[in-house]
Amino acid sequence: MRIIEKYTPGIIPEADQTDKISISVAVYNGEKYLNKCVDSLLAQTYKNIEVILVDDGSTDSCPAICDEYAQKDPRVKVVHKKNGGLASGRNAGIAAATGLYLGFMDGDDWVDPDMYMRLMAAIREHKADVAITRYRWVYEDRTEDPSTDKAYIMEDQEALEQYIHENDDIQIQNCAWNKLYSKEFLGDLRFDESKWYEDVIFTTKLISKAGKVVFLDHASHNYICDRSGSYMNQGISERIITDLIPIYKERTAYLRSIGRDDLADTHNYYFYKRLMIYYTQAYRGPDQRDIKRSKMNRIKAAIYSEKDHFNAAFSSNGANPNEKKKMDIFLFSPRIYLIVMAINDRFIIPYKVRRLRGHV
Repeated sequence: MRIIEKYTPGIIPEADQTDKISISVAVYNGEKYLNKCVDSLLAQTYKNIEVILVDDGSTDSCPAICDEYAQKDPRVKVVHKKNGGLASGRNAGIAAATGLYLGFMDGDDWVDPDMYMRLMAAIREHKADVAITRYRWVYEDRTEDPSTDKAYIMEDQEALEQYIHENDDIQIQNCAWNKLYSKEFLGDLRFDESKWYEDVIFTTKLISKAGKVVFLDHASHNYICDRSGSYMNQGISERIITDLIPIYKERTAYLRSIGRDDLADTHNYYFYKRLMIYYTQAYRGPDQRDIKRSKMNRIKAAIYSEKDHFNAAFSSNGANPNEKKKMDIFLFSPRIYLIVMAINDRFIIPYKVRRLRGHV
């Protein structure tokens, strides 16, 4: 992996913007945000774009807003379809795309004017298959942007390794909307419309086959999020148990199928950490007692079903020994594990935070 400490992609003159970028926007009942999203795309300094607004059966004013944009700007194309979910909408966007390159957006986010210029310039300058940008976290009361302006040039499966190791410095992430790549490179890869959390497998397969990936540590995308209150006390959705846990198992199987047992074990390590967190969230959540107990039992069953893989996962590269201790406590007694986590969250973590801030 090569790191460029301060990197600014070149500016592509409009006469040289010969490669059209098709940007597919997932639209569903987001009338409050849609104008800001589309306006930010139409304001791109890379002019040769096609904005595909995929209205996935919206019931608010989004369909009319989409049609108004198509009437005002010839670069806008609208696809109205029955509600089929995010994966279905993204596949519809791919099918409608006439550009050589593909990008994706969610209808409630927006991007900086130079985002696609930067991504396209990086692809051209480094002959990369995929270019990825960092994004900002936009909350109601603040915006977080840890950009460093570094560029990471990764070859072969270096990007896949950083992705599976969940390196915060290289924000590859599961999401579709911080990436740019050619339609030819995508090939026949599509989002699985039968599942939620479809980005996980899609991105894993995409990154695994890339010969070169450029990550720009400069935030150009603005991601709306809300973390009001403690997420540990908000419970977990049914979809995490029915869809996300199977998706993580599918990713493990895929990594083994391409000969990366090492990454499969590392992925399992993070998967098992999440399972313990899900168990705690289910316990602390607001569900009724019977529903809460059902969720806890199913997560516990998912944990026990993976016991044969624990040694490989918790001894994998980058694994924290403390996580193995937590799992050992859980296997001994889930009730004791919950008590330990309550003590950890109530006393140990706040102490560590005060210590880091120099208050202890």
